[in-house]
Parts: sequence; structure tokens; C-alpha cells
Amino acid sequence: MAFITETRKFSRLLFTTESNLVDPTTKTRHPARLLDLSLKGALVERPKFWNPEPGHHCHLEINLAQSNVVLTMESEVAHVNPSQLGLRFLAIDLDSITHLRRLMELNLGDPSLLERELFSLGE
Repeated sequence: MAFITETRKFSRLLFTTESNLVDPTTKTRHPARLLDLSLKGALVERPKFWNPEPGHHCHLEINLAQSNVVLTMESEVAHVNPSQLGLRFLAIDLDSITHLRRLMELNLGDPSLLERELFSLGE
């Protein structure tokens, strides 16, 4: 994992792991490698046989293999390019946000930065 410094409102972590995108209308699972992660969204490799448009709703499931934990976020496709999908989180359950917060806390190294970002989520 590495920290990406940008002028974004939410810090992103380079975090590669296996994940799934689940289309709620067809219930189809599409394996996709997670590339980076923030409190508000994620970047994933675009699945080969799935071509969603921006605005399409899906569920992102992130497998944390070391702990057998699966984070689940209701998401919306924010942007699409030939090799990647940008996702915006719409809803996240309590267990998933707790694990996500801990991941961010361990990797940001600045508790005040995480607190500002968590405060921004509530606005």
C-alpha cells in the first residue's frame, strides 16, 4: 500500500487486492482488481465483459484475504476509461466503514487528516 498525494478532498491509498463488482439488476458478479481506495470511492480495473455507463449502480465487494473480511459498498460508476472504472460510494454498512476507517488510519499516518476526512463525509 502507498499513499497518493493529490489535491482531492479525500486521500487515496494504493491498495491492490481482488474484488467483485455486482450488478444489482442482473445479480452478475464481475471480478475486478482494486487499484486504489478512499473513504468516498475506489478505482478498479475494468472487467473484460462488463461495460457500465457512468451513473450505473453496483456493489463493490473488497476481499481482505488476511482477515477473511469482505467490505461491501453500494456504489455508482463515476467515470469509465478503457482499462479502469472509477466508483463513488453511495452507502456502506457499519462493519465495512469500520474496517475501511482502520485501513485508512493505519496507512495515512496522520490522525488529524483522517478526522477531517471523516468530518467531510458527514457534510
